[in-house]
Amino acid sequence: RSGGSSGTMASESEAQRALQYEQTLMYGRYTQDLGTFAKDEAARLRLQEGDTPRPRRPSELLEYTQGRCAPCRVCALKCQRFLISKVGEDWVFLILLGLVMALVSWAMDFAIATCLQAQKWMYGGLDTNVLLQYMAWVTYPTVLITFSAGFTQILAPQAVGSGIPEMKTILRGVVLKEYLTLKTFVAKVIGLTCALGSGMPLGKEGPFVHIASMCAALLSRFLSLFGGFYENEARNIEMLAAACAVGVGCCFAAPIGGVLFSIEVTSTFFAVRNYWRGFFAATFSAFIFRVLAVWNKDEETITALFKTRFRLDFPFDLQELPAFAVIGIASGFGGALFVYLNRKIVQFMRRQKTINRFLMKKRLLFPALVTLIISTLTFPPGFGQFMAGQLTQKDTLVTLFDNQTWAKQGLSDEFEYLGILEAWRHPRSNVFVTLVVFILMKFWMSALATTIPVPCGAFMPVFVIAGAAFGRLVGESMAAWFPDGIHTDSNIYRIVPGGYAVVGAAALSGAVTHTVSTAVI
Repeated sequence: RSGGSSGTMASESEAQRALQYEQTLMYGRYTQDLGTFAKDEAARLRLQEGDTPRPRRPSELLEYTQGRCAPCRVCALKCQRFLISKVGEDWVFLILLGLVMALVSWAMDFAIATCLQAQKWMYGGLDTNVLLQYMAWVTYPTVLITFSAGFTQILAPQAVGSGIPEMKTILRGVVLKEYLTLKTFVAKVIGLTCALGSGMPLGKEGPFVHIASMCAALLSRFLSLFGGFYENEARNIEMLAAACAVGVGCCFAAPIGGVLFSIEVTSTFFAVRNYWRGFFAATFSAFIFRVLAVWNKDEETITALFKTRFRLDFPFDLQELPAFAVIGIASGFGGALFVYLNRKIVQFMRRQKTINRFLMKKRLLFPALVTLIISTLTFPPGFGQFMAGQLTQKDTLVTLFDNQTWAKQGLSDEFEYLGILEAWRHPRSNVFVTLVVFILMKFWMSALATTIPVPCGAFMPVFVIAGAAFGRLVGESMAAWFPDGIHTDSNIYRIVPGGYAVVGAAALSGAVTHTVSTAVI
């Protein structure tokens, strides 16, 4: 044995000398080109194997297969190879990924809107009895959240949360079990649809990044059946990076912001060759997503997801910059406070051993209790009348981005704009009080709701609820202080509170997520 081991060591030392092995401080390195050595080694192994029968390719096997479908299969295989050789595997994969994610996003939005409309229908149909209205208002979201938590826990617990931390880990090369499987995809899609359909202050951007990544992984596994680069693990990681951009692109129809967000959130290192993949797939996905909205007659043409009608010739005056600076500074502190509050809630639940053990046994009790509390506080005839409780997140964002001044001097009897904006009006308070109550209540509600063990994110509630509302509050204050507008060069430009809402939404969401791409989104 000693002779054999010494011979092995001698052969290893000879190989190291042949490859010009150089000892370094920790490990050592080879200065010889290992690519040439690998080719020589492969040629030597081929000579050792001799005349080994070459395995037939699938097309050759199909040519000798008897049956009516054999020629069709051969033709389909040749067409597939021709298509891949001419178009390129990346293009085919990215087009399929963008198309599938656009369909998933549109179908989920349709299901969520149907769920929210059903809640409004139940609430409006019981207007003769306030008690029945309350029961319907709190029972409906509680059932949906409980189902989402239970379904996710049973089918795939990996689907809980946003999924962005897990995607960061996977893109760094760590293998996480069951995070990119089909059952996790199903649990994430159904659980997120039920969670958002309940009307709770939850978001969809983070979960959509995870959903797009799972879709990319499943497509890679499916296309690997045809061979090619899809069997390469490094190529799959690059496709996951592009999928992160697709998730944001089909969520907000913002491909450029999606690419930037995927770089900022998921990667410490982002290869330049992945830029075109992410941008192409995100653009295609966003385009198909908006085309489906036009096809469903939700929009007349391809437009932005949240349209604004601000003036473009003179968007703002230099005298308004201090107000924008105040929004930025306050949003920075507000974002830190939101993260701190969310972390304290999670730490409290974990450190209290009695509560933790009880909730581990009764896993569905915590989401049901949180949903019951939030639904009770947003009940429109109750406390919800002081915070526009009957508006959905989309309706809330549309009203906050409106470019009309809601009131002069904040008085409710001079409320200028009606429609769904009527929800912000209260006979015993002014617009400022309603906005302040809305910001304070929704702030801690969002921090609490994001701790529910369901597929959810925090971007949209922060973007809509706290950021846009705070910006609107500053804009309405500026409109009250300068009722005749700002005089510049003998021209009068009125304050546009909706513009302040957009600034506040981008500022606070950027502070919470620590990203700059939210301004682009």
